[in-house]
Amino acid sequence: MKWACVIGLTFGLAACNGAKAPENAAATDTTATTGGATNAPISAATSAPAAAPVAPAARFTEVTIPSGTTLRLELTSAVGSDTSRVEQPVSATLRSPVTINGQVAVPAGSEVRGVVTDAEGSGRVKGRARIAVRFNSLRANGESYDIKTSGYAQTAEATKKKDAEKIAIGAGAGAALGAILGGGGGAAKGAAIGGAGGTGVVLATKGKEVRLGPGAAITTRLTAPITVRVRS
Repeated sequence: MKWACVIGLTFGLAACNGAKAPENAAATDTTATTGGATNAPISAATSAPAAAPVAPAARFTEVTIPSGTTLRLELTSAVGSDTSRVEQPVSATLRSPVTINGQVAVPAGSEVRGVVTDAEGSGRVKGRARIAVRFNSLRANGESYDIKTSGYAQTAEATKKKDAEKIAIGAGAGAALGAILGGGGGAAKGAAIGGAGGTGVVLATKGKEVRLGPGAAITTRLTAPITVRVRS
């Protein structure tokens, strides 16, 4: 009986150990699964973005434009002998590029600015209308420069010939009328009166004015050299 009890107890312990084995296996599997989730690779979406490529810096060279270089301009503002005033701003653009040794130093379309230096309206008795401008700044290749240029001036055409014609016509008409009314003596008197009338018309009439509108072509020259930066 004693040995029978020992044998029965042994089998009972073995049975208990066999029942607990699945729990240990399950725990082992769960740990393995959790560890796999923890050690999963990081998603590509969360990785740091690649650095953008750096553009190469622009390179420039300096080009000197000598004194005496001609600047062919086109006005973008209007000026007039009877409408402008001294120191009034005036602007224009280059009609053609400035080229030095085959390289474009200042492209066409570059802006130049200046001021009106003289504005004289036409007089009734004497004096012809006159307008004058001078440019002192240039903007080219995105940069501004101070420049020195010769002045540009334009004077109204003379009217002496037309004035003489007006006087002669007046004298001729007066002479004809005097001859009709009073013979030879009347013709002389009529000519004098007609001439005086023609002179009065001339004195009462102003001469032509000088007006330059946007698009007018003018020319000036540099009176001092200028060094500009040009993209290589």
